[in-house]
Amino acid sequence: MIYGYARVSSRDQNLARQLEAFASFGIDNNHIFCDRKSGKDFERRNYLKLIKKLKCGDLLVIKSIDRLGRNYSMIMDEWGRITKNIQADVLVLDMPLLDTREKSDTLVGKFIADIVLQILSFVAENERENIRARQAEGIAAAKKNGVVFGRPKKVYTPEFIQTANDFQQKKITLSQALGETNMTAGNFYYHLHKVT
Repeated sequence: MIYGYARVSSRDQNLARQLEAFASFGIDNNHIFCDRKSGKDFERRNYLKLIKKLKCGDLLVIKSIDRLGRNYSMIMDEWGRITKNIQADVLVLDMPLLDTREKSDTLVGKFIADIVLQILSFVAENERENIRARQAEGIAAAKKNGVVFGRPKKVYTPEFIQTANDFQQKKITLSQALGETNMTAGNFYYHLHKVT
């Protein structure tokens, strides 16, 4: 049996490129498993379903090694689980050298596949670390230039502050305060504690 596994990191990313590659390879839609989740670990609902179905002699096709995962040691462990424990084959479409069906019966073939896998897994994790570093640098530079992250701080009008003080001093009732501020009771109490 031939299975395809596609993954994107977030809901707004598109799986189309991976699915088109599987269609070109001739994989039945019923044998394609997709997740919209980070590659930081293998706790992905559809990936776990796929692994339960995968049997000795099956072929798992992925578009690129980083679709499997992004953590170097975890990719290596998972590759070993699929190819050695389950004894299924793996094909990475973007890297034909990573095809355990080809020359996997020869020592040289296994050696080449293992070396390529290690390099690509390292590159995938290294790129993830570089992205994190660039994000941190960008955030630090933005903060240095006065950019404030998060919700803007609520600015209360003098009228709201006066109403809040009047309510606290029992000069007006809750109904009057709600009428003056056009708020619900819960919202009024929330903001009341911010200004008094």
